[in-house]
Amino acid sequence: MTDDLLITQKRIDLAASPVLYRQPFSPRTFTRDWIGRSGQWTVRDGSLLGQNPLAQPGCVICRREFPGNVLLEFHAQTVAPSTHDIDVMWNMSWDEQANRRGAAYVAGIAGWWDKKIGFEKSPDYKLLCVAPCPWFEPGKLYHVQAGSIDGHCFIFVDDQLRLEMCDPEPIDSSRHAHVGFEAYQSMVRITDLTVRQIHWEPRPQAYRQEF
Repeated sequence: MTDDLLITQKRIDLAASPVLYRQPFSPRTFTRDWIGRSGQWTVRDGSLLGQNPLAQPGCVICRREFPGNVLLEFHAQTVAPSTHDIDVMWNMSWDEQANRRGAAYVAGIAGWWDKKIGFEKSPDYKLLCVAPCPWFEPGKLYHVQAGSIDGHCFIFVDDQLRLEMCDPEPIDSSRHAHVGFEAYQSMVRITDLTVRQIHWEPRPQAYRQEF
């Protein structure tokens, strides 16, 4: 694993990005730190297991708040017979009145019906960025790093940058500061979660003159 994550015009220094949360999944930490809002969420053998047969988000949310620019790092896989949708959320809140997800960035792997990787912005979903992910294999364990810097969203899978998206109206993470996971008509297994505050530096880029 590299200590630097390079995205467009930015360098994320992982070694300098302080850990905000790193607790193994156990019945004790799940009860203390997490709340299942929809779908079925359980803990077994150090893993967070999500199951949701419905065509709507099945969400589990960390009770703690992490304002600012955050990075979520974890391992994840689909669980047979499920073949799609490993989804993670940050800069998020829960709408108690409507009993649904409020503001959030949602990153997904093998989602959007055609096995795509992408981002969407809740709750209106008008901001969407997706691309094919033909490399995805159901059941394979993936190392995922996803987050955003002032609305500049990114996702790395197995140390490769897979997608970026820039939100012209970034979510106010001082008000929407939770993180979580989603199962969308899927069964997923999550382990080894670390949440970091992102430390980054500008990375000026320019083309080399070719002619």
